[in-house]
Amino acid sequence: MRPRKHTAFLFGAIPVMAGLLASCGNSAKVQANDPGSPGSAAVSVGVTKVGRKTLERTLALSSELVPYQVIDVYAKEAGYVKELNVDYGSHVQKDQVMATLDIPELQSQLMQDDAAIKTAQNQVTHAQNELARVKAQYTALHLQYDRLSKVAKSKPGLVAQQEVDDAQGKDLAADAQVEASQSNLEVTQSQLESARAKKEHDKVLFDYAKITAPFAGVITQRYANLGTLMQAGTNSSTQAMPLVRLSQDDRFRLVIPVPESYVHFIHEGDPVSVLVPSLNRTFPGKVARFSVDVQSDTRTMHTEVDVLNPNRILLPGLYAEATIRLEKKDNALVVPVQAVSQGDQKSVYVVNPSNKIEVRNVKLGIQTADDAEVLSGLNEGESIVVSDRAGLKAGQDVEPKVIESVGFKGQEEKK
Repeated sequence: MRPRKHTAFLFGAIPVMAGLLASCGNSAKVQANDPGSPGSAAVSVGVTKVGRKTLERTLALSSELVPYQVIDVYAKEAGYVKELNVDYGSHVQKDQVMATLDIPELQSQLMQDDAAIKTAQNQVTHAQNELARVKAQYTALHLQYDRLSKVAKSKPGLVAQQEVDDAQGKDLAADAQVEASQSNLEVTQSQLESARAKKEHDKVLFDYAKITAPFAGVITQRYANLGTLMQAGTNSSTQAMPLVRLSQDDRFRLVIPVPESYVHFIHEGDPVSVLVPSLNRTFPGKVARFSVDVQSDTRTMHTEVDVLNPNRILLPGLYAEATIRLEKKDNALVVPVQAVSQGDQKSVYVVNPSNKIEVRNVKLGIQTADDAEVLSGLNEGESIVVSDRAGLKAGQDVEPKVIESVGFKGQEEKK
């Protein structure tokens, strides 16, 4: 009978022990699923170190290249095209003769000017000779009057007073003739200078028969041929036709509209990187000028970038993309943008040396597409969470895994 009692006791204890074991297992599972419980399992998170680097904020705008200068070259004087030295695509240097006009009227006028100058020179020579003659006559008459006057004073009655008065009258008349001859000489000299000035004027006009390039460039359009009658471009009453169109090709302008929000970053002389996709090349440029005025319809500011083209690689009308550096900060304390929570209050999740989460409010400075400058709230070398932060909270235990951040050296991915 005793063995049966022990067997009954064992069979009754088995369900009770199974229930206790199940209860303990459930309690352990609850503790493992509770992040705040002492025995909870640590969550794996991706972190990176706060480091320093140079940050640049840029603005990319697209436009097309236009020549620095483009002009239509007109004739200053009317004439026929006698020589034409340029054509489409001709490269010319400054002051190079592009065409020569035949202006017969000015040639005749120069011959008349030469004759007028010769006549004026003869008149000057005649006036000089006349002045010399009357001066000699005046000298003789003045000496005669002077002698008679002295004798009359030293020996009264020896010379009649009438004779002295006649000598004085002749002396005064001769002096007046000298003054008249001097004035006549000055008039003829003025006429000579006027004739010479007229010849210089006509010569300058005749020099306009040679149409020269005001600056170095390339001929992009030709309007005239040999024998074409060119009208004077200074006469507004006629519709004068230009000779050629000249485009400066050693320097280009890139006209870009800068949005209103970026206007205060633009300064004269700022470096600009100009990418020409069709050439697959980047050219250096700089901000040369801007309007200092925001247009009311587009809310943009007219800005021009000068691009040098010494090898004549660039062509007018090519599409280009200008990248302007707005801000630059050397040795800035930087974190990846994805590590910063968006909202009115910026914050990052920091993993402290105890591998617990800390939520830090930060103040940001320059921001780019990938990085953000930290002005306050973090220290260099601290670990911040860059992976998904959903479900994380302050004080939670985590297992950090370092993720290499582009731009920071010395960091290796933790396997």
